[in-house]
Amino acid sequence: MEKLKISTAQFENKSGDKEYNLSVIDNLAAKAAAEGSKVIAFHECSITGYTFARNLSKEQMLDLAEYIPDGPSIRQLIQIAAKHNISILAGLFEKDLDENIYKAYVCVDKNGLIARHRKLHPFINSHIKAGNSYTVFDLNGWKCGILICYDNNVIENVRATVLLGADVIFMPHVTMCTPSTRPGAGFVDPALWKNRENDPTSLRLEFDGMKGRDWLMKWLPSRAYDNGIYAVFSNPIGMDDDQLKNGCSMIIDPFGDILEECRSFDDSFVSTTLIPEKLKQAGGYRYTKARRPELYREIIGQQHQSELNVAWLNQGNKKNS
Repeated sequence: MEKLKISTAQFENKSGDKEYNLSVIDNLAAKAAAEGSKVIAFHECSITGYTFARNLSKEQMLDLAEYIPDGPSIRQLIQIAAKHNISILAGLFEKDLDENIYKAYVCVDKNGLIARHRKLHPFINSHIKAGNSYTVFDLNGWKCGILICYDNNVIENVRATVLLGADVIFMPHVTMCTPSTRPGAGFVDPALWKNRENDPTSLRLEFDGMKGRDWLMKWLPSRAYDNGIYAVFSNPIGMDDDQLKNGCSMIIDPFGDILEECRSFDDSFVSTTLIPEKLKQAGGYRYTKARRPELYREIIGQQHQSELNVAWLNQGNKKNS
């Protein structure tokens, strides 16, 4: 395993406008490749848009979703990867021949589809089915995994992906700046986004406070540190439907340190080099080796009724009803 330069991106997607979103992916992938990156990652549903799907019927979702790997967006994504000689990770809604709908995230290169992950804990639309497997794959000599947004909040998913061999986990999100029972949470006023050139300070205070980045810092570096992995976080910037998102796409090393982070309000990316030696130097490597699964195998594996309560989704629907 050798050093690997990778990038993570943020951009303001347009709801349902695959052509536009793929054009931005093309543009940012070209720039990252020109700077020597071999991989670039984009956010959850970066091809289709995300939040607007909460109001779509099953028929509308089926129209929006695509087959993988034969859908037009995947074919175009492979063409972009080939044009710039870079591996690309991006997300969209997927359908199968039985009209099941999934939240998917793919990795492609010039040769085609490398990996697909179906979100394990979807909730934006009741017609989306949950994925039922973890995703680990080889990418430029590195073992990589994918967990989409809420998948990462269930800590067992991260540990399971690591135990399957992942040294890097791509964590595409559409998150932050939404209501919650957590103190300090809430929407950020879209008016601040419209006025960002005149008053960037007020917007940055909201983006970096408890509605946004401060919350992210409570848990995201811990996922990398506890498991001794590189975490590649991708998130949109700007308006996603009627909800404002704050970007902060970043790459975190196995020590839990942020190596690079998008800090502008623009469509942008950051890049860093993954160092193989860090994987075994970090505490997480020792912690996973020191596990005693006989102590907790029955506890972690016991049956329970899975529940998913997403307060902001209900508030968002009330807001638009």
